[in-house]
Amino acid sequence: MTVKGWCPGAWRPMMSGDGLIMRIRPRLARLTREQILGLCALSLSHGNGIIDLTSRANLQMRGIAEDQHGNVLTALQHLDLLDATAEDESRRNIVVTPMWQTGDLTTRLHAALLKALPDLPDLPPKMGVAIDAGTGPVLSETSADFRFERADTGDLILRADGAHKGKRVSEQNAPTALIELAKWFVASDGFAAGRMSKHLKTRTFPDTWQDTKPSPATGSITPGAVTGGFVYGAPFGSIDARAMTRLIQDSQATALRVTPWRTFLLEDAQPCDTHGFVTSRTDPILRIHACPGAPACSAATVDTRALARQLAPHHSGTLHISGCSKGCAHPRPATTTLVGRDGAFDLVENGHPWDAPRQRGLTPNDLLTTAS
Repeated sequence: MTVKGWCPGAWRPMMSGDGLIMRIRPRLARLTREQILGLCALSLSHGNGIIDLTSRANLQMRGIAEDQHGNVLTALQHLDLLDATAEDESRRNIVVTPMWQTGDLTTRLHAALLKALPDLPDLPPKMGVAIDAGTGPVLSETSADFRFERADTGDLILRADGAHKGKRVSEQNAPTALIELAKWFVASDGFAAGRMSKHLKTRTFPDTWQDTKPSPATGSITPGAVTGGFVYGAPFGSIDARAMTRLIQDSQATALRVTPWRTFLLEDAQPCDTHGFVTSRTDPILRIHACPGAPACSAATVDTRALARQLAPHHSGTLHISGCSKGCAHPRPATTTLVGRDGAFDLVENGHPWDAPRQRGLTPNDLLTTAS
């Protein structure tokens, strides 16, 4: 079944300019060595060899032929990377802090929430849960509607996205609290808004859900050595399956963890050739957001990533190059945003791709000349 215009899954992929996009949601954002090597092989044999990292710590295979969709589903099932049904897949929209440890609160909450998912009311398809139960929130900028976080006191809280405070919960009643908050969202006509933060702008949120502030947010995970492995960056969040295969084999990594920040952690990785992945947290490419652009995306009329690489060394702030006004790669404000339109670019300063531009109709040469 092919669906257009929404976040793709494995069961319900989305057609793009380079074929079907199939999203894989690894549990706890972790793939074993066998799973990531198998996924790379599948991308090379049935797709175009490109795997995207998403902002919710998922993976997307690109370029899948429509008549191969069933074969890919079977292969994903063999790799234990496929939910039993499309409905199960759509409900399991959970992002976790990447630095979890086996048996810690994050993994225990994740297991408990998986069991509770069937009891959740039907929600808009993009709604999700963040389990951000480390010492300080790291997923504050990651898209989620229900957030499990720590308060300054160390207490666990459940916070509705868009609210400044959350409600104290225990590990034992956390699933029940999530179900109650989801039911409030539905009963208060949340479907009209589609997302929690947008809904709270027009609804009075009960005080009973707002008693404790979360602890201050900490930074995202950047490339470099970490406890238990090494973090690599993927330019534009795009992974070449052949390069990833070589990196896994050469580093002797035992598993891969996906993050929401276009980086991935290789567990037990040994020093080796980087195979084109980013290893320095100061690399300017990490500040650049660019969607696949034309011809990979049928909504785009411009080549985005070639220009992004050329402009990266000349920008100190955040640069977003979007193939169209949807802003899929970075649906948030950026210092400079270039939006493709009719084969040229519109310039937005300190705004979103859909905001009014300061200049229109700029060519790549115009932009490169100004930057240099």
